[in-house]
Amino acid sequence: MLARITLILGLLACALPARADFYIVVHASNPQRALTQKEAVDLFMGRSRAFANGDFALIFDLPRDNPRRAAFYQALTGMNVAQVNSYWSRLMFSGQSVPPQSLPDESAMASILRRNPSALGWLSKEPTDAGLRTVLVIKEPAK
Repeated sequence: MLARITLILGLLACALPARADFYIVVHASNPQRALTQKEAVDLFMGRSRAFANGDFALIFDLPRDNPRRAAFYQALTGMNVAQVNSYWSRLMFSGQSVPPQSLPDESAMASILRRNPSALGWLSKEPTDAGLRTVLVIKEPAK
């Protein structure tokens, strides 16, 4: 009986959806030490193009079809990927703003963040590289 209960609990634990964190990251020499969630939303949604200290922020993102991008924007803004894409289409059509520059994958993201002190991007794994610094951790909501 105890073995069955253990087996059932083990199967239930495997069936629980996995959660992930997202790490908003800058170059290690960037003076920005931390971001609030509102500041991150403003930067990634084109409402601001500068860090709190006034320094220009060069913002990078993953391609529209990347599945982690959908989860990132849901966690950051509460919007699904269709809403985010629609938002950017409206802003681009009206000439108000342009979306963050798209990079092919997280490896390219980490590489460009390491080379550019003004760069801001996100990763789905905590960076271990000394050339990068996390300024905000976004928790993916439970499904």
